Amino acid sequence: MTVDGDPISSALGVIQVMMEYTGSVAFAISGAVAAGRKKMDLVGVVVLACIVAVGGGTMRDLLLGELPVFWVDNPTFLLVGAVTALIVVPLTRTRALDLLHRYQIVQVSDAAGMALFVVVGTNVAIAAGADSVAAAIIGVISGVGGGIIRDVLANDVPDVFRSGQFYATAALIGAGVYVILLEFDLDEAVVFWVPIVIILAIRLGTLFLGWGVPTFRYGAPPTEPIPTAPPRPEGQGPTRR
Repeated sequence: MTVDGDPISSALGVIQVMMEYTGSVAFAISGAVAAGRKKMDLVGVVVLACIVAVGGGTMRDLLLGELPVFWVDNPTFLLVGAVTALIVVPLTRTRALDLLHRYQIVQVSDAAGMALFVVVGTNVAIAAGADSVAAAIIGVISGVGGGIIRDVLANDVPDVFRSGQFYATAALIGAGVYVILLEFDLDEAVVFWVPIVIILAIRLGTLFLGWGVPTFRYGAPPTEPIPTAPPRPEGQGPTRR
């Protein structure tokens, strides 16, 4: 990220690409599992997995007016989503997915991918001319948009709004840190990777330490009628005390 051909820069570039595809696979798995829980057919499983894999980036490009969206020029991420879905279907008959969830491997991969997509989305928005606040919001949408689309299509309340975990909050903090660091004369690698580490640390704290935000619980209103004072006999004035 400083000089082309620098070994450190090359290694960080490889890590970035790995995180992109790892996050896409994790998102696609969550989409395929959500489709299975709703008893969708194979087409539904593949479609939902692909939508989750590219949903955040698609929303980012649409908000910025960047057309065609990124996966039209580079359909690799769609292929990753489709292949992942086709692999998940037979795995549901084994304990492989249960083991992945038990050790939270999918969740950790999701956290890494989300962290990267937030920073990349924020950077793309800034490059497109958005101001800092709008760019941070677009970065958050880029990171969590796929999951929101998944839950809406699966007819569920988006998990990002109801789980009580630091998810969208972590994304917003990371995006905010990124736009702040851009104001300082820092190395590009520092500006890029520090927000990713912060988001990942918050998400891992949520997964393994139980960090979260308070949830709003509102009970049902009373169903019994509100008692009223009995009517006074006709001709009787108000009671004086």
